[in-house]
Amino acid sequence: MSHIPRKRFGQNFLQDQGVIGAIVSAVSPQPGDVLVEIGPGLAALTGPLLAQTGRLHAVEIDRDIVAHLATRFGDELTVHNVDAMKFDFGQLADDIAPGGQLRLVGNLPYNISTPLLFHLANFADRIADMHFMLQKEVVDRMVAEPSTTDYGRLSVMLQLRFHMERVLDVPPESFYPPPKVDSSVVRMVPWPTPRYPVLDLPLLEDLVVKAFGQRRKTLRNNLKGIVDDALFAELGIDPGLRPENLEVAQFVAIANALARR
Repeated sequence: MSHIPRKRFGQNFLQDQGVIGAIVSAVSPQPGDVLVEIGPGLAALTGPLLAQTGRLHAVEIDRDIVAHLATRFGDELTVHNVDAMKFDFGQLADDIAPGGQLRLVGNLPYNISTPLLFHLANFADRIADMHFMLQKEVVDRMVAEPSTTDYGRLSVMLQLRFHMERVLDVPPESFYPPPKVDSSVVRMVPWPTPRYPVLDLPLLEDLVVKAFGQRRKTLRNNLKGIVDDALFAELGIDPGLRPENLEVAQFVAIANALARR
């Protein structure tokens, strides 16, 4: 297929056969897996995945690519021509895997990767695992440890729901057109039971956003008017710390204390 990559869709098509093989090996698809590919593009991963599962669902926004995929793969591939940011993956799980879970894989558009990851996190209870190609800088933030420069909102909110590990790094020349950044593949597996029960998730999300609003300032400054020194003392948290010094459990503890009030 001759296709001009569309910048508005963040299209960079994977073409390195060694990288493709490594990703498929990491995913290790099995017959019977309910596999969903986000952004199949020119089908670099689609063909090898189908060869191992015999059946695949795909979410693709570009209508020209959808037509090509339908012609090439026929009934083996069910393509949902929608924006992944607006797609209900929970409903898809109900439709194609009642009582089961989805396995998600894809080369996510780098221009929407962070909001898309937060969208997908909403369906963690219907997902078995996810393997995604992302900008390396984003994966660095996802897997970052507390008290490091990469640790932030993305780290806290995704580590709350998923165990994550970097699978491999991918250079720009593995794509057409080459992106201006390095890439990485990450594996995300939802925790089977919540690591830290959260009483009010929107409250936690808002707290974390405000805490990291100005990274160089202390918790006392960033959370002024929300968390007082008495509550910090009650939880054994030094308000003079910066937000990156707190572990996920401590953010949850603050949010839960506020929820109880």
